[in-house]
Amino acid sequence: MTAGQFARLGYDVSVQYGADQPEYDLIVSKEDRFLKISVKGSQDGSWGLTQKFIKNADYHRAVDLWLQSHNRKTIFCFVQFKDKLLEQLPNLYLAKPDEVAKRLNETANGRGDTILYENYTYKTKRAAGFGTTDKIPNNWKFSRERLELLINELG
Repeated sequence: MTAGQFARLGYDVSVQYGADQPEYDLIVSKEDRFLKISVKGSQDGSWGLTQKFIKNADYHRAVDLWLQSHNRKTIFCFVQFKDKLLEQLPNLYLAKPDEVAKRLNETANGRGDTILYENYTYKTKRAAGFGTTDKIPNNWKFSRERLELLINELG
């Protein structure tokens, strides 16, 4: 489905098959430009990204280690199925690794987190982010303009 969205915009799409693919799932290309795409799906409104790097609740260090493990030219395509009917498209977002890292570090009122939230408000008074909302930036929404911006910058 994600590959289909890129194809709808006139991009050629190559899909890697098999388990444990290195870094990316798709390559999208147009003319002589290409992007590697890592697809992350979710049904609960969030994506766990940096858990394997967390030690001693040091969220910012975990984000730094996560960022170091990714090629700066690999783009993330976040796919969110929460509250979507079968006949509806999921929400899709495109982001560079450094943009994701910035958002993760800003999470929970700057405490940081291992989880990227689509749209989450902290309601528990003990929560580090109590009263704040973590939301994916609007400019990450999958669109022709967003994809062209990224491929012009990185491809």
